Amino acid sequence: MAVKVASEWLNSCSGCEIAILNLGETLLDVLEQIEFVHMPALLDHKYFGQKGEREIHKLEIPKATVGIISGGIRNEEHVEVAEAMRRNCDIIVALGTCATHGGIPALINQFSNAALFDRVYRESETTDPHEDPADPVLPVTLDRSYALDEKIHVDLFLPGCPPHPDWIEEAIRALLEGRAPQLPEKSVCDTCPTIKEGKGKLKKLHRFTRNAHFDANRPVSAMRCLLEQGLPCMGPVTRAGCAGRNGEAPQCIRARVPCQGCYGPVKRDGNQLLDYLNALASNQIDLASIIDRSTLLEFSGAHGLLRSKAVGKQ
Repeated sequence: MAVKVASEWLNSCSGCEIAILNLGETLLDVLEQIEFVHMPALLDHKYFGQKGEREIHKLEIPKATVGIISGGIRNEEHVEVAEAMRRNCDIIVALGTCATHGGIPALINQFSNAALFDRVYRESETTDPHEDPADPVLPVTLDRSYALDEKIHVDLFLPGCPPHPDWIEEAIRALLEGRAPQLPEKSVCDTCPTIKEGKGKLKKLHRFTRNAHFDANRPVSAMRCLLEQGLPCMGPVTRAGCAGRNGEAPQCIRARVPCQGCYGPVKRDGNQLLDYLNALASNQIDLASIIDRSTLLEFSGAHGLLRSKAVGKQ
């Protein structure tokens, strides 16, 4: 009997769903063993009845063994959907960094809702000023953007923006086989083949406004470490995985640009900002050379790590 799977997307962009499709032929093999019973990205399913007239008064999501949720939680509708998935699914998988750590949407946590609405509805250069939309036009906005595990219990975390299809495959196969998935636990820096000349030579960082030094005709392994070149590379404090199983260089490094930190901290409860500053300080690098520290939490600003400037500066 096929394992029933339900999928939902919340405060997200659908990139994680595309990553599932990027499994390619592997997906066709897996589909022989699983059955998607709910997936709004692909299948039309009205939450309150197929007529869309709320002929039922409770959000309905089919029972499933595995529930896959992408995106964080930003409004009351997201909470309601996430809680319904938790009730109706035996195992919940947080898919992508928006779900595991807040992702790019959690950058809004630096600002209050009032500042957000003023900018969107009254201060934008391309928008005629208007009052804030009110419920039921839009669901009620929460005070900030939350990671999935801040509102419901999560059984498995698959970070990445989006997660590499290799790790989605590993998670699915592990669940089908009743074992724990073997996911990356090292940092991007640990898997990076660039030349590292050692500590103590770099004294400050500069903004990534000019290219790194490299020879385009030579492999990545012939390029000097981007952090040692003074570029703000997040590799030392970011979980590996973006290269998949193939053993190639991390994707940003392959493009000769610094790691942006999209897989979140190496440890799930880590703090990329704090860990990065500690790493720089231990190497006697001037922390004042970092222009905008909040960007160090570009992908992991949930769990209260990025706070509104009205509450306290980060």
